[in-house]
Parts: sequence; structure tokens; C-alpha cells
Amino acid sequence: MTGVPLKHQRISRILAREIRAGSRRAGERLPGEHALAERFGVCRTTIRAALAELSEEGLITTRTGKGSYVLFDARPPDDRLGWARARAVRDADTAVRTLAVRETHESGLAAELGLEKDEFVCVERIRELVADGTVVSYERSYLPPVPVIRELPARVLGQGALTELLQRAGLRPDHGEQRISGRPVGSREAELLRRAPGDWFLETRRTSRAADGTFVEHAVSLLDPDHFEVTLTFG
Repeated sequence: MTGVPLKHQRISRILAREIRAGSRRAGERLPGEHALAERFGVCRTTIRAALAELSEEGLITTRTGKGSYVLFDARPPDDRLGWARARAVRDADTAVRTLAVRETHESGLAAELGLEKDEFVCVERIRELVADGTVVSYERSYLPPVPVIRELPARVLGQGALTELLQRAGLRPDHGEQRISGRPVGSREAELLRRAPGDWFLETRRTSRAADGTFVEHAVSLLDPDHFEVTLTFG
């Protein structure tokens, strides 16, 4: 008597458990389609469907001609990088709203980041209090114009969705730097924040890169000091 063939959903769940449990670490290349097909006793079409599900979940990324690589990292967050982190300290019930997704040329930013090309995809978002619609932050994220990011529709990107998008594009932050200062907001920023020009906001400028130094993201955030504080963890 033969067993019931494994469906791609079940194979996907098995591999997902292995990845989430840490059996397969971030950056590790998964066995090829042929090896996985032999392991599970199915055809390669079934394996491709299972890998597509893992990719949709943000657990792996598949690179044409190179194979599939694990994105998910089961290790707990490591704060030893000493990055300053801004976090909401009041009115935690907030919602993120996307204002625009556009391709742009920023020669000054490219020079600052040491990039040869000045092309970016810029995502503009604000964070609002659900209770009364008060805008507490405005962020511009500059991303490399790789295909997955270029195809990004102008839709709502939730709190963790931008990170998931970068992972699907094969871009995983490993290190970087963050600068923090305070300044009065300009007229356009004031309009977006629904404040008066000259109101004082915290400004953070964060640049992240992959382990090999590849540019991943440059984010400029304006944070209402009445709702955010900046903390620095180290050691």
C-alpha cells in the first residue's frame, strides 16, 4: 500500500518549521529542487510551489540560476550594534499610511552614501494616532531600484511590510549607522505633519547595508518629541 503523496502546502509547512526553529540559518542555501523532490518523494513542480509559498511568507528568497536562500533569522535581536532606536512612549495605538511611492534621482544622497548610481525608489509614510488622526511621524525611505521594489504599488505598507519587502528583494540589513538631531520642520513637512512651520521635531537618519556592504535602505524620519523618545542600547 502506498502513502498519500505530500501536497506542496505540507512540504512548505515542514520547511517553514525547520527555518523558524533555526535548523536552517539566515543566508543558508536550501537544497536544490532535485534534492528536495527526492527527499519528499514528489515532482519538482510540487517543490517549486512549496518554495513559492515560503517566498510569499518572507522566509526565503529565490535567485534565478543560484537557488533559494533563507531570509528568516531565528536568533533573538542583537542590540550590540549600539543603534539608537526611536520608539513610541505614549498613545501606542497608531496606524501607518503610505503617501507616495516614486522613483527619483538624488545625486547628493548617492554621493553621501558612496553609490555610483543616483536612482532610488522613495516611499513616503506617516504614522497617525488612531484615536484622533494626529500625525506623530513622517518618514522617507530611499530604496535601491531592484525589480521587486520597482514593482511596488502605491498601497498601504504596514509597520513591518517594508522589512518584508526588502527581504523578498534579497536585501537583508546587517549593519549601518544612525544619526539623531532635532530641527524645525519646513513648510511642506509641516503640511504633511499638520503642524506649523518651525515646530520642533526629532530627526533620525538611518542607513543600513547588507553583510557584503550592499546598500539596503536610507530612511529619514521626523518624530514628534511629544510621542517618541530616543534610546541607545549598548553592551
